[in-house]
Amino acid sequence: MLGRWAFRARGLVVVCWVVGFGLLLVIAGVVGTGTDNTYRIPGTESQDALDALARTFPEVTGTSAQLVAVAPDGGDVTQSDFEADVEASIDAISAIPQVSSVSSPYASPGSPNIAADRSAVLVPIQLSVGSTSVLPSTSQALQDAGAALEASLPDGSQVAVGGQLFSQTATGISATELIGIAVAFVVLLITFASLAAAGMPLLTALLGAGAALAIVFIGTRFITITSTTPLLALMLGLAVGIDYALFIISRHQDQLKQGLDPEESASRAVATAGSAVVFAATTVIIALLGLAVAGIPFLTTMGVAAALAVAIAVLISTTLTPALLGFAGWHVVAKRYRPAKQARRRATDDDTATDAPEAGPVDSDHAEAASPADGDRPGEKPVGADGADAQPAASAPPLPDDEAEPPVRRGFFAGWVRGVTRWPIVTVVLVVLALGALALPAAGLRLALPDAGSLDEDEPARIAYDLIDLHFGPGYNGPLLVTGQVIQSTDPVGLMDDLGAEIAAVDGVASVPLATPNESGDTGIVQVIPDGAPDSEQTKVLVAELRSMHDHFEEEYGVDLAVTGYTAAGIDISIRLAGALLPFGVLIVGLSLVLLAMVFRSIVVPVTAALGYVLSIGAALGITSLVFVDGFLAGPLNVADVGSVVSFMPIILMGVLFGLAMDYEVFLVSRMREDYVHHDDPRRAIEQGFVGSARVVTAAAIIMVAVFAAFVPDGDASIQPIAFGLAVGVAIDAFVVRMTLIPAVLALFGRRAWWIPDWLDRMLPAFDVEGEGLTHELELADWPEPDARLAVAAEGMRIAGEGAPAGVDVMLAEGDLLLVRGGTAAARSAVLLALGGRLPIEAGRVKVAGLVLPTRAGTVRRRTAYLHAGRSDDVVADLRRALSGASVVMVDAIDAVTGPVRRANVRHLMTDATTADAKRRGAPLTLVLACRADARVDDLLPSKATVRVLTLSSAEAGPTLAGVR
Repeated sequence: MLGRWAFRARGLVVVCWVVGFGLLLVIAGVVGTGTDNTYRIPGTESQDALDALARTFPEVTGTSAQLVAVAPDGGDVTQSDFEADVEASIDAISAIPQVSSVSSPYASPGSPNIAADRSAVLVPIQLSVGSTSVLPSTSQALQDAGAALEASLPDGSQVAVGGQLFSQTATGISATELIGIAVAFVVLLITFASLAAAGMPLLTALLGAGAALAIVFIGTRFITITSTTPLLALMLGLAVGIDYALFIISRHQDQLKQGLDPEESASRAVATAGSAVVFAATTVIIALLGLAVAGIPFLTTMGVAAALAVAIAVLISTTLTPALLGFAGWHVVAKRYRPAKQARRRATDDDTATDAPEAGPVDSDHAEAASPADGDRPGEKPVGADGADAQPAASAPPLPDDEAEPPVRRGFFAGWVRGVTRWPIVTVVLVVLALGALALPAAGLRLALPDAGSLDEDEPARIAYDLIDLHFGPGYNGPLLVTGQVIQSTDPVGLMDDLGAEIAAVDGVASVPLATPNESGDTGIVQVIPDGAPDSEQTKVLVAELRSMHDHFEEEYGVDLAVTGYTAAGIDISIRLAGALLPFGVLIVGLSLVLLAMVFRSIVVPVTAALGYVLSIGAALGITSLVFVDGFLAGPLNVADVGSVVSFMPIILMGVLFGLAMDYEVFLVSRMREDYVHHDDPRRAIEQGFVGSARVVTAAAIIMVAVFAAFVPDGDASIQPIAFGLAVGVAIDAFVVRMTLIPAVLALFGRRAWWIPDWLDRMLPAFDVEGEGLTHELELADWPEPDARLAVAAEGMRIAGEGAPAGVDVMLAEGDLLLVRGGTAAARSAVLLALGGRLPIEAGRVKVAGLVLPTRAGTVRRRTAYLHAGRSDDVVADLRRALSGASVVMVDAIDAVTGPVRRANVRHLMTDATTADAKRRGAPLTLVLACRADARVDDLLPSKATVRVLTLSSAEAGPTLAGVR
């Protein structure tokens, strides 16, 4: 297994990860070109228009900048000295490389680039290349020109250079993010009570997140990757990396405390908890890759990068973690659990312990030991619930008594689960109402792309943004472009003047500073200054109004106009993303229903889990809107920009939180289901399962919240709402939904919570998410005895289905024959079908052909054959086929074979298969036959066969067998 290999080859594993990480860092440093905040959205009007302008009017498709110069209080920017200094600065800027044009505000009387009160002038600067192609020297030269102009102007003047070129700043990691890691370490230390164990998840998570970041930066060489992408990958890589290692190490610690060898424990921890981790990671990855449904390239890239971080986290958790556990040995548990201490403790116990009475055999209500009076023949040996002929099972612990009272759990988590399930309907109503109320502000959530207005107040671009807003109006920070082909016009200049004049009269338009064709006269543009800010609802309405006038302009002027520009593109992206929320939500909710139905074999559990996820998302979006749109607690949280959130925040939140919510659901509810399957007590299952998993889930959730929250105080406008929403969403989902609402709902439904229609149960594939089956196999590896050659071993077998036999005990050696007698026909069939892996087994220990049931039911079905003689048209031919390849053959209703010739042929086939044919195959054939209690089958049984008899009670009711495969 992977965990055992990593434990043994720990040196190689560590070297491979460290060397691989180093190589990735080197390649990233050499190949990476940096992030690019160019947001493209193919198929939208704004993007198609920009692509067309790049071909026909390239002068306006490069990025742009703005210089704003403000006169001293009471000053006038039209004074000759002020004007001369500005004109000189314009000449200097025009000479800067990559600057294609600079518009003078003094070029025409009444220029809109001169403030109405003549307190400021605005100098638009057009560059010839996109923002990612602008040289650092060009950006610096523009800022230097602004500083030089401010120095030449009268005292009290203010100059700032901003605009689209400077609207995005490089995002990095601050010391605040380290607080989240520090909190995670404290939580791990409290959880594990071991420095070695607490340090491992941090080490693996940092290494995995670093490797993911390196790959993302390598990718910048080949594709456009926004600055938010690596930060999202870092957040998720750290959070899930710590949590995944936490789950594995926690299972390893528990097993070491039970005395398991470190190597075996690490192997089992990876196989069990690691299996759950892989399932958890798979759900997160699927959700992140599902972001592609929006059809937006930069969002798809973001999802792929984040999914990559999660994939690396699970890979490093399942390989490097067991390797580190190999180095740590017993040092991940307290000294009292280590072998020397345990040996001394056992010695003390041996000196003081008294002999305990031996446990009696397991009784059965439905299986009776056969006796000669029941019709047994000489040579037949009865087997049954009293274990009269059962082989000893000393190597396995006794079966748990399902009727025994569970130990009384004490502590915080026991009190918590009892409290929330005491009056479950009250808990459900209160939680639903509270989360519904928190979701109400989400109705006012406004989406927009970040611009210079979301930068820190001391950034030059933010200063320019605020000065333009103050002196010219908010619309000057987000102009629109209306463009179209005018090649058919004989007077393109006059046509553009007419278009500009009509557009200027539209409600919501502050001014039209530019309306001109290109040099070749085939394409024209109209620059439109809105009344509202770039991210305002007013500007969004204006864009929609201008687009609604398309047909009018085409009829009136013969021009096919489109609205574009950075502001219009941002609006298009927001609309596209908002439209993708519903289909994406349906996708992941549907996915959750299927996955959880597979895992828990229930209807109530997946439905309530999905509805709980919807409540978590609604509350997280509502609180995020309250902070980032309405400004509640914006100051203490150091919110960079109030009024809107980045457009892709809701869909990112939905995708990530879906995966994390399913993680917590699986880790909590799987323990409950396991207890319910063993004890058939829904109330006990909720309490025992909750207490058994709540500690680790609580630690995992606190770590997640801490890591996400650490990105809020010093994050930029793009990452802040995402980090905040994830922190709030995880806290609500883990502590309110999964640990409060779900236990109450399960208590409310009782046994119905674990019901699933038979047809759906058969249709859905089984998925052992926590490796429960593997754990069961390992526990029964030496049961009933090491190296026992038994074809069938059953102890306390309880078969699913109303009235099906329960408490069945059978020990059948290879090559022997088991005759199941009595009971109803359905009861006898249920025994054969269950032993063949064709009917579910609810409880007990069962092995067939050396394979544990129900864990290996699929393999058992392939190695066994089942034949119902009463339903066969040609029983001899069907029996011959069954005997040809199976190691255990089960023949139901053997007494239905009639006629002396046919009965003789059947006996001959079985005799030959158990003697000469068995020698050819090198393995003895085992037969399991079933008949009525009063049936005579002596002439059907193979000669020289060792026959054991299992007699079922005649009072046994038959199970429903419809649809059994």
